[in-house]
Amino acid sequence: MKRVTLCTITALVFFATLGSGLPQEPIKVVGSVPDFAALADEIGGDLVDASFIAQGNQDPHFVPPKPSLALLLADADLFIQTGIDLEMWAPPLIDKARNRNIMEGADGYVAVTSGIDLIDVHAAADRSAGDIHVHGNPHIQTCPARIRLAAANVLIGLQKVDPDHSAEYEQGYEDFLDRWDRALFGDELVDLLGGDLLIDMIMNASLFDFLGSEEFDGGTLLDHLGGWYAKAAPLRGLKIIAYHKNWSYFARAFGMEIVDFVEPKPGIPPTARHVKHVIDEINEYGIDLMLVANYFERNTPGKIEERTGVRAIFLPISVTGEPGTDTLFDLYDYWLDTILAAMAGTG
Repeated sequence: MKRVTLCTITALVFFATLGSGLPQEPIKVVGSVPDFAALADEIGGDLVDASFIAQGNQDPHFVPPKPSLALLLADADLFIQTGIDLEMWAPPLIDKARNRNIMEGADGYVAVTSGIDLIDVHAAADRSAGDIHVHGNPHIQTCPARIRLAAANVLIGLQKVDPDHSAEYEQGYEDFLDRWDRALFGDELVDLLGGDLLIDMIMNASLFDFLGSEEFDGGTLLDHLGGWYAKAAPLRGLKIIAYHKNWSYFARAFGMEIVDFVEPKPGIPPTARHVKHVIDEINEYGIDLMLVANYFERNTPGKIEERTGVRAIFLPISVTGEPGTDTLFDLYDYWLDTILAAMAGTG
């Protein structure tokens, strides 16, 4: 009997040791939109299996609460959403999923806007003002600085649900920041000033004043700007029309001025009277471009285009919203390349 017990214990120890060496299953991450899943992929790599709920060419305000989506959340270790009033469809889905680990306040719940300054904050909800977001504009994926800040919240979430790989997530996060900064500003400025300082200057709108005033190497630091900001230089000061406020961050980040919106108020369909007003503004200011998320109706932008000659550019608001936009890097390249091609008359 003693021999059998000893053999049994030895076998258990052997298989336990063997089992501990097996690769861990990736943690299951669900983003409310593809951009948040993309952030988890950037930081977690092979350690995560990331999926998303709203499609890249779908209006993220309105997602039908399908049973399949509740099943997706039922199996999730981490759920990443804005944490404000964009995903009003999320609480019913979480309730149906019966997954306590991803409920608000749990370790598996991430609000990417936590600690991030937002624009268009309203003191109170007033339906007469349209479909407003009381806590601020939730479309932070269109702001390169806020995407970088949101990555820190995703990192914290990953480390909470998978502390054994905390160091790997930290490294993935640092690698992402470095690649993101260099894509934004080019290698030279990042090496000279560091990404943190450059991002701070985007947030307080002082980047170009600072770079243009600092002498360096026979010129100014502005001469050494690269990346997306150098590519987007022709957009600075450009007056444009947008369909909805989902381009507000993007316009601010790259120095464009949105003169008006096709929607008379957020979420309110365009009226004939307001469309005429927009047409008059386009003619008055000589506006050439109109930005429209590709999930909006095309009839009204088409009519405005016919009557004014403005170029209506239909762009994905999120990763995977068009072929070839599989990462956040792809998405920003697509936005800038498409807009610049339209300005040049080749798009």
